Amino acid sequence: MTLCLALATAALLAAEPTNLPPNHPAIPPGTEASPAMPPSTGPLPEGHPPMTGPGRAPPTAEELLKQLDSTEGLRTREKTFEIASSLGKLYYTNGRSSDAIVYFMQAEQKAVATRALFVEQRKKLGKKPVPSADEARCGFTATTPVEEMAKVAEDRAKQGDAAGAAACAKAALMPVLEVEAMHGNALYLTGDKAGALAVYERVLDVAPSEEEALFSRSAVLYETKGEDLKALQAAREGFEAFIAAHPDSSRVELAKQLSQFAQDTIKAGGREKWKKTRAEDRRIRLSQMPKEPPQAPMMAAGPMAGAGGPMAGQGSGQDGPPALTQEMVDAVQNTERTPELEAGLAKLVEEGEDDLAKGKYDEALGVYRRVVPFQPENGRAKAGMAWALVGLGKPMADRVWGVAVSSDAAAVEKLGDTLMAKGDAKGAKALWAKLLATVPDYPNKSSLQAKASQ
Repeated sequence: MTLCLALATAALLAAEPTNLPPNHPAIPPGTEASPAMPPSTGPLPEGHPPMTGPGRAPPTAEELLKQLDSTEGLRTREKTFEIASSLGKLYYTNGRSSDAIVYFMQAEQKAVATRALFVEQRKKLGKKPVPSADEARCGFTATTPVEEMAKVAEDRAKQGDAAGAAACAKAALMPVLEVEAMHGNALYLTGDKAGALAVYERVLDVAPSEEEALFSRSAVLYETKGEDLKALQAAREGFEAFIAAHPDSSRVELAKQLSQFAQDTIKAGGREKWKKTRAEDRRIRLSQMPKEPPQAPMMAAGPMAGAGGPMAGQGSGQDGPPALTQEMVDAVQNTERTPELEAGLAKLVEEGEDDLAKGKYDEALGVYRRVVPFQPENGRAKAGMAWALVGLGKPMADRVWGVAVSSDAAAVEKLGDTLMAKGDAKGAKALWAKLLATVPDYPNKSSLQAKASQ
């Protein structure tokens, strides 16, 4: 809860008379009987606690919500954009999406005319770009109210200045677009996905690269339009646009994954066909896997196996992994590869590397056993599993190491880089030395020798 939000809400609560009889004429603020101003402006009585300053903290979100919930007629009361949007954000950030929607809509209503003005003036510009507010000299500051900015845009339009009117109107709409993006999220959270899409599209009509709406619209299209190839293409294009416009966003990697999934789904002819294709690919891959553990060390543990099982040296006469049971095969084969699962597996690989760098080989091995059954082609995970077994001195270590090196030696070398970056210089050099001994004609031998001897 910020101080400005608390003050805005407090201003709303004091903005209208609450103790006048019904139909009583309004009393202008500042007159003696107006409840919008304290009846006395003199000094506080001696010993009275301060109303502001260091000893007076703003109310908490919980306190404000309790006061707002008990305020009669709050929803229907007239509000400025700033007050309505502050209330919506307060409810939204505290998990009350349905309540937030009411105030978001009231805030957006204040900008309906400004949006129409922007669309009209932008059309007059044709192919000319809309200038920035600074270029148009709108004269706005960070605290200029939305309705004041809208008035400037209207005046520019009356003067025939289409570029200036469009620029000032767009600037007035920027705080509104932030509210609309939250509105779309709130609709999604309450189950109205079609409504959420409509709101996101309204934002993008004014600002095609707005971060929240651009990502969220694409994600909802991908989630809800799995059989609509045109919508999936729009989702993919949206993810690509998001990546280009916001390369530093924390959601870039997820956007890349979802873009690829959308493309794969389009190629397959829809989500159901894509799921069947993926299931068949997994079935074929698993059916070709050798049944005896010595020949299939990298796919030996089911997804539910724990770190203390046979691969940690318990219950297996060979200190190696057990053969896959049919239940394990089915569990892997029938698990849909969602973005959440893929992201979770990637995080597990990072955890395994952290454990390796700390010499926690048992813990690392347990982590990799959860990843490799789902991603048998993941060279990074295979390298980590092999090094964990080497660190534990298991009889299976050389065989698993050989599989990792022969399938993706570059991933093994890169694991050494990761260990070095995480502070395990001794482990990194030992890994590189073992790689050199295993592959005497390694393509990058001179560089690898330099790293191993540094």
